[in-house]
Amino acid sequence: PPRSTLFPYTTLFRSVALAVNMVTVTEFGLSNAYPNPFNPTTSVELGMPADGFVSVKIYNIMGQVVATLHEGNLTANNYSFTWDAVNAASGMYFLKAETAGNVDIQKIMLLK
Repeated sequence: PPRSTLFPYTTLFRSVALAVNMVTVTEFGLSNAYPNPFNPTTSVELGMPADGFVSVKIYNIMGQVVATLHEGNLTANNYSFTWDAVNAASGMYFLKAETAGNVDIQKIMLLK
């Protein structure tokens, strides 16, 4: 009859180099909108160092909200937002990102 023999389990390891891009956000804030001036779209990145509720809105020079790019909870990370202002009038606008205790505002210019 065949005999069963127990062999030690052997694993061969290969040396593998992995490049991992770990992004650690250290402070809340907006990057410079690009392009700026723009027609009709511009994009901006937001760094969120901690989980939380965030609001990203566009205001006209009268202080009225003309667009909401995001309003809700986000986890700590970098985020990209794009505003398509195809229906907005030429002029200066303010991009405002706000979370608990942090606010960042920048001017953007729509030229049609």
